[in-house]
Amino acid sequence: MTRVLVVDDDPAIVRALVINLRARQYEVDSADDGAGALRAAAARHPDVVVLDLGLPDTDGVDVIRRLREWSRVPILVLSARHASGEKVQALDAGADDYVTKPFGMDELLARLRAAVRRAEPADGGDVVVETEAFTVDLAAKKVHRDGRDVRLTPTEWHLLEALVRAGGRLVGQRQLLREVWGPSYGTETNYLRVYMAQLRRKLEADPSRPRHLITEPGMGYRFEK
Repeated sequence: MTRVLVVDDDPAIVRALVINLRARQYEVDSADDGAGALRAAAARHPDVVVLDLGLPDTDGVDVIRRLREWSRVPILVLSARHASGEKVQALDAGADDYVTKPFGMDELLARLRAAVRRAEPADGGDVVVETEAFTVDLAAKKVHRDGRDVRLTPTEWHLLEALVRAGGRLVGQRQLLREVWGPSYGTETNYLRVYMAQLRRKLEADPSRPRHLITEPGMGYRFEK
């Protein structure tokens, strides 16, 4: 199920978005300022962020920049600012789309769906990644082994997802920590060791000799089919 983070200090807009999104089977979290948005993004790992620029504690463009330091989550700006320069600034900071207030709910939801689609792997076949030991379904956020679902904790899933989406490329320790645990992390490499060990016990045929969840000593980790 797609998780949406709504960031706006107008309770009426938040309420309308939450009602409409939940009616369409989205999971929804909300925040009313920039600091709360960053905390929620780090803790809840949304699939898309709907962000107002006029926040009480900071400018929404700063929130976009902070998010982009550690996350690739699609960001859909929802703002009363109509000036072209303001739109360009938000898009250059890392926003994926821009909707001006007042807005039509149908258009907003269509743009949100498009942002989520663009964030998925381009080749539909890559949504399901198969190895000889297990299968990862990125769209459904599920892992199968021996014909059964493997129960992963949210943190285990986000770590596995980050590695699988890298497509065989090395992912550095600092990048993984920030992407999975949040922007305030970067040196807690023991977290990676513990959670990688847990994933290997659940997924690898021989956890002591992993074939798919590979450690590159001193650098990071890599997923191999």
